[in-house]
Amino acid sequence: MQLLSQGQDFASRRTFPMHVTVGALLVRGDADDAEILLVEHLAYGIMLQPGGHLEPTDTTLIDAAVRELAEETGCDPGKVFPASQTPVYVEYARVPARPEKDEPDHYHLDLGYAFVTTHADVGRIQESEVTGAAWYPLAVAERLVGHRIAQALSVPTEIGRTSPSNASGRS
Repeated sequence: MQLLSQGQDFASRRTFPMHVTVGALLVRGDADDAEILLVEHLAYGIMLQPGGHLEPTDTTLIDAAVRELAEETGCDPGKVFPASQTPVYVEYARVPARPEKDEPDHYHLDLGYAFVTTHADVGRIQESEVTGAAWYPLAVAERLVGHRIAQALSVPTEIGRTSPSNASGRS
C-alpha cells in the first residue's frame, strides 16, 4: 500500500525493496490423479511453479502468468485455461541478492493463478531461466514446493469455459 500511495512502479523488477511477480499453477487431470507442472529454477536450484517478473507489455496479471508459463515450459497457451480470474494465492517472500543482475536483497509479492489443461505438455523450455520442467503428482508437488500447490485444486472450474485470450475478461 505504501508503494502505491507513493506512486512507485511496483510492477518493475527494478523497484526495491519490493515488486510484484506472478505464478502459474497448471493442473492436469482430476482431483484423484491430478498432476502439477513444475520447473527447476536455474538461479535458485529449487523446484517451483512457473512464473516470474512482469513485462512492460503485460496488460493483466493473469496474462503475465500465462506468458511466464508458456515461456518457461513451452506449453501451448491455447491449451491452458484459467480456473479462476482471481489469484489462488498471494505470498510475500524475501529474495536473496543477485549481484549478476545488480539486484539487492528484496521482496516479491507473488500472485499465483490456477490453470487447468487436458492436453498441454512440456515443450521447449526457457534454458536461461529453468533447467527442466515436468509433471508431478499432487502429493509430490506439495512436498517439493509447499502448501500453495493445493490452492490449484481449490477452485472449481469448467475446462474450456474461458480461453487464455480472454482471461482478463476482455475479448
